[in-house]
Amino acid sequence: MKFKKPLLFIAALVASFLIASALTTVSKPSNYSESYPAVVCPPTLNGLTSQISISSRKTQYQRLENRSSKTLPFNVLRFPVSKDSLVITAEGTTPLIWQSRAGSWAGGTLCSGPSAAAWFVGGTANVTTRGRLMLINSGLSDAIVDIQSFTENAKQPIKSVNLKSKSYMQLSIDSLAPGDKALAVQVIPRSGRVNAYMIDEQGAGLKALGGDFVNSYPTAAKELVIPAIPNQLPKKGQTASTSHTLRILTPGDVNTTFTLEVLSADGSFVPVGLSSQSIEAGVVTEFSLAPKISASAFAVRITSAEPVVASISSSVTIGGHKDFVWSTATPPLTPMSIAVTGLSPLIAFAGDAIAVKVQAKLINGKTVTTVVKGSDIATWRVPANARSITILATSKEVFAGALIASSNGYGFIPIQNGSALTRVEIPNSNIRVLNP
Repeated sequence: MKFKKPLLFIAALVASFLIASALTTVSKPSNYSESYPAVVCPPTLNGLTSQISISSRKTQYQRLENRSSKTLPFNVLRFPVSKDSLVITAEGTTPLIWQSRAGSWAGGTLCSGPSAAAWFVGGTANVTTRGRLMLINSGLSDAIVDIQSFTENAKQPIKSVNLKSKSYMQLSIDSLAPGDKALAVQVIPRSGRVNAYMIDEQGAGLKALGGDFVNSYPTAAKELVIPAIPNQLPKKGQTASTSHTLRILTPGDVNTTFTLEVLSADGSFVPVGLSSQSIEAGVVTEFSLAPKISASAFAVRITSAEPVVASISSSVTIGGHKDFVWSTATPPLTPMSIAVTGLSPLIAFAGDAIAVKVQAKLINGKTVTTVVKGSDIATWRVPANARSITILATSKEVFAGALIASSNGYGFIPIQNGSALTRVEIPNSNIRVLNP
């Protein structure tokens, strides 16, 4: 009996240590490191001029092929790029790049982080093409990229290319499927920090036929929304307005049917011939689209039994010469910021019930907040002296795209996040690692 109390005390002490250790192991909180990955802008190819819109003069950048890790501030809000691709520490506000060929065409795209895959539905590989596919590896190791092309004739063999670290290459679009007209291209990086961009430029001899960036979309889907399609109304004495062509592909092995719905200020409707329309698997198909509407912009919603990718090309006239625009699908709208210095885009929002709170930050530092509401489609013109726009809040299933006109041409920009905030868990120190 005289040993009973000491034994009970020792047992209670051991139990306390065990419980304390268990509680420490279970309740210790996890720590995270949050950051915005650097974004990459496409290079400026021969004969083109380009400018990048920046939201702050303090934003840092470095040239892609510079082996040093040193970065420099832009010191301006619109930065001309003579050649090299730029890697930008954007810190949450996506830069926008606008490129043009004098008197011929203009177009733009967002500078963005690397992606796992990208679909480009646009371009042609026949004798009129001058288009290029640009591949950029901003990482410190070499990259391998697979390129899968589809045309109106068939699925093409996969083309694989090697890309050195911190470098870019350009491929002529006609090398992907020589002689074919309608292209849809999927770029799939197998390794490396890879970005891909496509320019569709066309000409006949010395005559320029226009051009534009073909913006990418990550995956095929059963429902797509193309939110901003230009619709130039006929001038007095003219009988025809802008012509449009739908390009669509189901990349799987099963044929499918799709329905296209036009969303406009005049209401929503399904054009004749585009309800439950059948398309063949693995073959790019095109349809003419000529909606009778009075608005300068409209949207389309495509629903399909199988996943599809799609885009719409539109003929436009700007400054007395002809150009064309590729309008592509966008993901649902989320809170984000995009730099727009030097541009004044018309932003079209598409959805069943649109309620978007958007803020424009002006060059003088002031802000202007607007609530855009509507159904089917609603438009908002960004102030001419804005340096950035921020989507503060949005209703569900709203999609947005921007239409921009300049003296050289007309372009489409998807309104989406080019650099999303990433979170990485920081391992917790634990003495049990050393004493298991």
